[in-house]
Amino acid sequence: MGVLADLIDLLLPQCCAGCGHRPGLLCDACARPLQADARPAGQAPAGLPPPWTVAAYEGPLRTILASYKERGRAALAVPLGEALATSVYAALPSGPDPPVVVWVPSGRGAVRRRGHDPLRGTVDVAVQRLRASGVPVTSLGALRQRGRVADQAGLSARERAANLAGAIEARAEVAGRSVVLVDDVVTTGASLAEAARALRAAGADVAGAATIAATPRHRLW
Repeated sequence: MGVLADLIDLLLPQCCAGCGHRPGLLCDACARPLQADARPAGQAPAGLPPPWTVAAYEGPLRTILASYKERGRAALAVPLGEALATSVYAALPSGPDPPVVVWVPSGRGAVRRRGHDPLRGTVDVAVQRLRASGVPVTSLGALRQRGRVADQAGLSARERAANLAGAIEARAEVAGRSVVLVDDVVTTGASLAEAARALRAAGADVAGAATIAATPRHRLW
């Protein structure tokens, strides 16, 4: 993605990444769900703090995330990252030590295919926004996938958990640190739960969890 995608965004007129009808990055209607307040996403799997989220993963938002992750709409990192900042702020633990934001890692093959790490891009925006508003968070790429993981689409909650069991490990020093763990979408919570397990195994305190969106079957509102 990078410079070429940014140049295409600048030179070619594009329509809303959500509805595809109005000019610009996002029309007001498609942007509105990302500007909502954070809400609990639903019951969390064992070992994971209840995640916070902003939007339902349905309708135009599914297209928006696909456009950002798979179709090179780099500028979408800003509205998506601002939504993530809202969730992260809601998930922040109380205490004197500023937490570190850690994201669920993508597979190396997916990053190569896409040309970028989309979740890291939204985390960068979220942390920048929070720090600009006086919240002293930092981010850390503390996790990595150990090997190949099967596509999670179409798997049941039990199958997702089995698919991810032991698939993530820590690659950075996190012992004794307070962590807010983030992902873009929570479906069953299996990815977040496996990432939380890896962080706890490395000595971190997983104090909160946050996402941009939650699947309708997982949300509480």
